[in-house]
Amino acid sequence: MASFPKRTVTCGGLRGEDERRDVVLNGWVDVVRDLGGLLFIDLRDRYGVTQAVVDPDVVDAERLARARELRPEYVVALAGTVRRRPAENVNRERATGAVEVLVRDLEILNRSKTPPFEIRDDAQVSDEVRLRYRYLDLRRSSLRGALEKRNAFFLALRRALEREGYIEVETPLLTRMTPEGSREYVVPSRVHPGRYYALPQSPQVFKQLLMIGGLDRYFQIARCLRDEDLRADRQPEFTQLDLELSFGDEEDVFSIIESVLRDAIRDTFQREVAVPFRRMAYQEAMDRYGLDKPDLRFGLEIRELAGCLRGSGFRVVDEVLAAGGLVRGLVVEGGAERLSRKEIDGLTEFVAGFGAKGLAFLKADAAGALSGSLARFVDGERRARLRAECGFRDGDLLLVVADRPAVACRSLGELRNELARRLGLVPRDERLEFTWITEFPMCEWSDEEQRFVATHHPFTMFSEEEPGQLERGPGKVRARAYDLVLNGWELGSGSVRIHTREEQQRVFQLLGIAPDEAREKFGFFLEAFEYGAPPHAGIALGLERTLALLLGRGNIRDLVAFPKTASAKCLLTGAPTDVPEQVLRDLGLPCAAPQRGAEDCPARGGG
Repeated sequence: MASFPKRTVTCGGLRGEDERRDVVLNGWVDVVRDLGGLLFIDLRDRYGVTQAVVDPDVVDAERLARARELRPEYVVALAGTVRRRPAENVNRERATGAVEVLVRDLEILNRSKTPPFEIRDDAQVSDEVRLRYRYLDLRRSSLRGALEKRNAFFLALRRALEREGYIEVETPLLTRMTPEGSREYVVPSRVHPGRYYALPQSPQVFKQLLMIGGLDRYFQIARCLRDEDLRADRQPEFTQLDLELSFGDEEDVFSIIESVLRDAIRDTFQREVAVPFRRMAYQEAMDRYGLDKPDLRFGLEIRELAGCLRGSGFRVVDEVLAAGGLVRGLVVEGGAERLSRKEIDGLTEFVAGFGAKGLAFLKADAAGALSGSLARFVDGERRARLRAECGFRDGDLLLVVADRPAVACRSLGELRNELARRLGLVPRDERLEFTWITEFPMCEWSDEEQRFVATHHPFTMFSEEEPGQLERGPGKVRARAYDLVLNGWELGSGSVRIHTREEQQRVFQLLGIAPDEAREKFGFFLEAFEYGAPPHAGIALGLERTLALLLGRGNIRDLVAFPKTASAKCLLTGAPTDVPEQVLRDLGLPCAAPQRGAEDCPARGGG
């Protein structure tokens, strides 16, 4: 068996007090500098970088020849003695910068082709190339550091939950399809032709069964999969902190999550988080910020404008109000000068992407003169009301959307975030604005499906103001559900669960799940309710999202070792790929050739 000199210290472990110590380092060559006589090698591993020096007066000709052969990303073993660097040569930006290793022996463990990009955090490389060579990208300190923080955060969460008496239990990855609101990946069964498993969107049903099983306090750092369109805060595979507790309610969930996050963030990031977190009802969030995941680090609140603009002669406003729509807007302080007409036209196109039919505006210059599409509809009295009710002053810009409630809220909420980005309204500090959003509607009417659909999922307990309201006026029933939001990102959702068969069947009926269908899909679940299900509640938090915000990353991809693209492809392996016809026949699946395009070609080998 071949052997090699094994490291006695990492490339990030040496300090001044190690002077005269004999050491062995293993790692990758980061930089080689040949000064004609002396040869300087920066050797890198996961823990840091150490400078090594090859002196022709110290090593023999064979070892010197090996050293001169070195190139970036060669894997080597170096043996030598630690010495202090001269004061003028100390690298104060490197933890090991006070020392270097005088090499007496060197062995090349493996050679490397020239990498497709430099292994540097500031290297300008396309995302496609980074993902294609992800194993090289992982050598960058910033990406590696993100994964190390992920590991430390997960350990801190486990320690905090263990202190609270929670037990970690793994739930199945092969299960049956459930109507939880997102599309599932399906897996054909070979031994049961024509039947399929589903990969879990979440452990929802199983964690409730664990409560019925008496485990009382459960958690899991769970892998979940959803076949949905991807964004910066989504991947088809993700990890969540899944938690459930018996004999508890919303307040118990709020308390444990606040405590666990506070402790884990303190342990991992040495940052203090104030508890309890702020709370805001869903309707307040929609009225003030347009979205149920508001970024509360800046103002720019949405204003109700129906009273100011009703009857002004602006036909669109009156028509929208007559149809039950909303007229709302944003006052941009100093916006009259900060945003040009061309930029406002761009914002009009922006809100059109969220369904808004237009974006009216009103400017008041420093002298008070009005301009814009609303100017001729705003007389002195209306202007006074805008000033009193909305704070619209000279130099400001008013942006207005008149549309259906869902469209008006969403478009203005997204516009608020876009303006904050463009105008630099988001504070540059590391502020963490955790907020619980509560009192969601139990269900919403779907025009596409022509039925009510669950706002969260069908296992959420509801709050009726009077008996029978769920059947008579389901749109007005509130769910005992809650979301945790941080800086404009939804970290996760939870709820108090239904724990009786009768109430669960009422919800299934409301959602159009017939008794036969309910028995087929959830018979095992409904039956479990008949054997003493305790009151219980829980939550699931997306951990990549949480860590991305804590680390100041704009994309969760940096928190995933091997992520997918926006089209759910793995550029490294080429997945998804074709499957041999025999495998398809064994599964009872058709063998028709897939539609292929250039983007479907498998990943190429080589450099």
